Parts: sequence; C-alpha cells; structure tokens
Amino acid sequence: MTSDLTEVSVHTHFENLYGYEPTGVWSAPGRVNLIGEHTDYNDGFVLPFAINRRTFAAVALRTDTVCRVASSFEQTVHEIDLAGITRESVSDWAAYPFGVAWALQQVAGSENATGFDIFIDSDVPVGAGLSSSAAIECAVAVALNELWNLELDHRALARVGQHAENAIVGAPTGIMDQSASLLGETDHGVFLDCRSLEAEVVDLGFAREGLELLIIDTKVAHRHADGGYASRRAACELGAQTMGVAALRDLNADALPNATELLDPLTLARVRHVVTENQRVLETVAVLRTQGPRFIGELMHASHVSMRDDFEISVDELDTAVETAMRHGAIGARMTGGGFGGAAIALTPVEKISEVTLAVTAEFALLGYAKPDIFVVSAAPGAHREE
Repeated sequence: MTSDLTEVSVHTHFENLYGYEPTGVWSAPGRVNLIGEHTDYNDGFVLPFAINRRTFAAVALRTDTVCRVASSFEQTVHEIDLAGITRESVSDWAAYPFGVAWALQQVAGSENATGFDIFIDSDVPVGAGLSSSAAIECAVAVALNELWNLELDHRALARVGQHAENAIVGAPTGIMDQSASLLGETDHGVFLDCRSLEAEVVDLGFAREGLELLIIDTKVAHRHADGGYASRRAACELGAQTMGVAALRDLNADALPNATELLDPLTLARVRHVVTENQRVLETVAVLRTQGPRFIGELMHASHVSMRDDFEISVDELDTAVETAMRHGAIGARMTGGGFGGAAIALTPVEKISEVTLAVTAEFALLGYAKPDIFVVSAAPGAHREE
C-alpha cells in the first residue's frame, strides 16, 4: 500500500464512517533502530531513523467530550469520554490514541481539549519491531496538538507519546520510538541522547554508497507490555542502583570489572549489554561521519550478539535471519526493536538484495519457520500534516 493511497483511504473511510469530512489528515512514520537497543530507558544513546512506512490519522474535533477512534484493521469503533481515560478504561490498540489525548492534557492542560473523531490507516507492519504503536501515537499527537492549539514542539510531543505508553498502555518504554517518528528526516538518522533529549540528524549515506536496509520481518509477534521487557528494565535499574549511579548511561567499559564483583551473573549480563551498546552507538555515529556506512557492519553484528547472549531477547528466527543475511552478502545485520520476535535488519549492497532475500526465505522454509516478509526501507520525514 502506497502512502498516497493510504492518505486517500483514511479520508474516505472517515467520511463513510462518521458521516462528515475530517478537518485534516496527519501522518507519522514507523521507525527502525539502526543501533542502540534497550539503551533509551537507561538514559543512553540510540540511532534510529524514520522509515517510509506511515500511519495516517484523519481527525476532526467534536463539540462534546466524546472521543471515538476506528481503524482499517478492525471493525470496532472505540468510544470513551475524554475525562474517563484511564489505564483500566481503555484497551487494545485504542489505548494508544486515547493515551495520547490523556497525556496531552497532563502536559498542556485541558482547557482547549474537546472530544474528537479519528480514523486510522497504516502500512507500518504490526508486531515487527518497527514501532507501529509509536506511529499511531505521533500521528494523533501532531493532530491534536494542532487542533487543540497547544503549540508543543516535536520534542515535547515525543515525551507526551512516551508518557501515554507508560501510564495508559502500561508498557515501560523509553522515548526513542516517538523521537524518531517525530524528528526524522530524509536519508538521515536521529542520533538521540535519551538523557538530555538532544537530537542530531546524522547523514546515513546509504543511497550514495549503493546500500539498502532490508527489513526481515520474522512474523514472530511480540508485545512490549509482556513481562520479558519489564524484567529487563528492572534488571537495568537494579544494576544502576547497585553500582551507585543514576542510570547505566553513567557507566563505561572500565566499570565492568568492578560490576563483576558486585552484581549477580544475570544482572551483570544485562548491564554489560547496555554499557557496551552505548559505546557501539557512539562508535557507529563516528564511523558514519568519518568512513561511511560500509564500515559499520561489525558494530551491527556485535550488537546482535550482545542482545542474543547478554540481554537474551533474540529468538531462533532472528538469529537465523541475521546469520543467513551475513553469509550471503549483508555488510551488517542485527535484530531490531524490543526483542522476543519482530524483525531483523540487514545493511546490504543493492546487488546482493536478491541473494539475501532468497537465501533467508529458503533457510526459513528449511527450518519450518513461517515465511518472512522481507522489504527495503529508506529514511523518511517525521510526523506532519498531510492535508
């Protein structure tokens, strides 16, 4: 589905469902994380970029306090009063747009807030680790920010999205996904310091170097609200507390020998991943600036190994995708996203795209895995109004 068709369809579906035209259509992209996994909620560094798969939201305000959201991926119209939004009162995907409405009021007050009707359509794959949820949050956030005349900047809206996901959805995520979706630019990554929230766009140079980023969606769905993610975050917090720092961001590799003495083996492994992953992000940004994208492959693969062995969030399908892609010409590959399923990425020369795609597909079939969905993404602009 192309973005043009999605934009048209969301407008049409809104009109057909609600019986009047939307005020406008806003969109936000999914994101892929080039490197820097599970560092964001540890005040660390990440390097995601917005992708050319987007979520579109047709929106109009109401004169009462009723909020309705609907989408192309189910027939239910979710409805709630604006004042009644709580973690217990909302569920399923509707928790994301309703959560944003709640969080915006927490930040900017409720004097401008009224009810709304929203229809959502998207070509961001769900469950693939490409932040389909953040794309929903950010599309709704930029729409309500404009319609409610809140005048929040995109960095503030990223915090709104995170607050919605933490407090209403109940997922203890960091701020990376929303930042990438809101701050992305064409052909650039977003180098984000998750403590200061300072963001800097970094030239990726993929097109110039004849490279493409392949997404290998394993079709193993994951859920951030599940216990695996929360237990990893709790281990990181325990490690920081035991080491006497505010966050694992404050540790470097020199602290690991001492950590070995103070931490149990499992917590040590979780801490080691975050500490070394932060360093890999900084090194990747430096290499992109000095040598270019053809020299980041080893850092990408080291990131995957760390997530597989120290953070233990990979699965067999992700490991197979990464190792098969590397054997067949990818410069670097790694799992991306929260883990326990989702997608791998493979930075691949254009001339090797077909070989990598065929090899991964064949290997999955041989092992009896579901057929992966493999496609190319490029770095795209962040959230904005379409019409």
